[in-house]
Amino acid sequence: MENTNIFISITEAVRDGDSYDIAELVQSSLDSGNDPYKVFNAMIVGLEKCGKLFEEREFFLPDLIMAGEAFTTGMEVVEPHLAQTSIGQAGKVLLGTVAGDVHDIGKNLVGFLLKSAGFQVIDIGTDNDTDKFTRAVKEHQPDVLGMSALLTTTMLGMEDVIKTMDKGGLRKKTKVIIGGGPVSKRFAKEIGADAYASDAVEGVKKIKELIGR
Repeated sequence: MENTNIFISITEAVRDGDSYDIAELVQSSLDSGNDPYKVFNAMIVGLEKCGKLFEEREFFLPDLIMAGEAFTTGMEVVEPHLAQTSIGQAGKVLLGTVAGDVHDIGKNLVGFLLKSAGFQVIDIGTDNDTDKFTRAVKEHQPDVLGMSALLTTTMLGMEDVIKTMDKGGLRKKTKVIIGGGPVSKRFAKEIGADAYASDAVEGVKKIKELIGR
């Protein structure tokens, strides 16, 4: 019989940024025979709860960062148990957060979902300026570049990246999708992005559409 209490504990550990206990909780759940995808979903719920508390101003940026770290730690345990068939065959996606922004929870979640869906993911991390993005695009030649931002002041850097890619002819092979708290569909259209996603699940769906799969 499935123990739902362990899923609640996993969700709470991610929500509270408990990087110390999350690995043991995840491993214990897997050892009990629980579905790895249900464990994965419990961690996603934890991230979502943390994000909601952040929006309600009960949590702050450090809480978001710690939740992301707990999620990453948990994923190191559960990811080998998830179906990883045809990795890289669905397409190649380059992910990064713009300059001046260290927020990466949404980006990390998109990356994990993409990997589970069979995509090859290159994550260049946070605080990437225009030069870092364009050099990475030239080096890896991804099908899609995904940029994220949490702050209204940092999201403006997305336009610089797109303009530079346009000048360098990099948009011929690489589509651009953007996302993050302050980003909107209107903003995406204004700066010439190919797509906008309001959350990780929509992001994966849009990326699939951009690649045509």
